Amino acid sequence: MKQRKFGERSHGDKGRQARENRHVKPIEEKSTPSLDEHDLMRIIADTEVPFLLVLDCVQDPHNLGAILRTADGAGVHAVIAPKDKAVGITETVRRISVGAADYVPFVQVTNLARTMEQLKEAGVWFVGTSDRAEKTLYDLDLKGPLALVLGAEEKGMRRLTEENCDFLAKLPMAGQVECLNVSVAAGICLFEAVRQRNAGI
Repeated sequence: MKQRKFGERSHGDKGRQARENRHVKPIEEKSTPSLDEHDLMRIIADTEVPFLLVLDCVQDPHNLGAILRTADGAGVHAVIAPKDKAVGITETVRRISVGAADYVPFVQVTNLARTMEQLKEAGVWFVGTSDRAEKTLYDLDLKGPLALVLGAEEKGMRRLTEENCDFLAKLPMAGQVECLNVSVAAGICLFEAVRQRNAGI
């Protein structure tokens, strides 16, 4: 059966035609292939003080889209995620990110623990978020070559990912719930790092 093109009238339209919304920009349908480990190491080599975000198996496209939007605003040089058990750049991610998915380098790696080890050799320090940490985010020095690590929805970081972190930090929670949504936590962590890096404290 022949499909209608968008905006083309059918017999059931009875002369009606959809009006163009002047306030909505047309969405360009384009794919954004993820970068790989080699691309990541090139970014590190070209960046004096890397500022990275690692997402360990984040699966909700709405969360990833919101995180990419925040990462763009914070000036993150790359967002890193595993290829398996994690969402990639989908149209939903691109829409929620309000375009940030097309600007923030998004790297999907085969082995996250191995990639973290390679980045350590390049001088990057890893700060992971965990409810089990003794120190809070605000107790740590977040300047210098840094990768913030956040775990998946509900389960948090996997064991090997946590073991590869140099430091663990928690967000102080004053209420009854135990943790924040991963995209909200990412925003808090990223902009605390931005505050410290800009203030030089």
